[in-house]
Amino acid sequence: MTDVAETTTPVRRQRWVRRVGIGCVLVGLVLLGYVGWQLWVTNILSERQQQETVERLEKEWQGNPDPSTEPFDAFALVRIPRFGSSYEMPVLAGVDDDSLSRGFGHFPGSADPGEEGNFALAAHRITHGEPLRDMPELQPGDEVIVETRDSIHTYEIDTDPADLVVDFEEVWVIAERPVNPDPNGVQPADAPRLITLTTCAELFHTDDRAIVFGHLVRSTPK
Repeated sequence: MTDVAETTTPVRRQRWVRRVGIGCVLVGLVLLGYVGWQLWVTNILSERQQQETVERLEKEWQGNPDPSTEPFDAFALVRIPRFGSSYEMPVLAGVDDDSLSRGFGHFPGSADPGEEGNFALAAHRITHGEPLRDMPELQPGDEVIVETRDSIHTYEIDTDPADLVVDFEEVWVIAERPVNPDPNGVQPADAPRLITLTTCAELFHTDDRAIVFGHLVRSTPK
């Protein structure tokens, strides 16, 4: 006669394996949902926010401010011809999550557009509208056009984004006068007015940042 314990043990094991399998499937679905949210939903929401911010800023410059009482910290627009004629992103004060979800973030303490020093910006490579997804396509000689209420500032890219990747803690790249601690590494142009663009070096999570340096070539009053 078959021992009851011998028959129930395999059954319990099968149930346990089934439950573990179902749990793994559920975890996988949750992770897929999260990835989908990050890759698609945040892009849709951020692109809408970015367009609304651009429109609101342009209205303020034209003397038709939005009656909304919500804080508004956008102060410039960035256009990069290499990314297409329709490319236009707002610049917001700070590099917190909210600012980066709405466009370019301006590092606190760095120079304002057109000013002497380093106008340092950060933006997402993927998710949240992907402002710098195509940064690897930038080439020396490309233009970055920054419009403010009063002026249009044109910067020229000096370095290839593939030539300088740093850890996110290497803040020398956003200093007023960046100096690469590696004497053989990429340095910014010897110019009084610089621009620095920073974004993730890879499409997915990484602590490394791709860096591009440029310098101001002209400022035109509006």
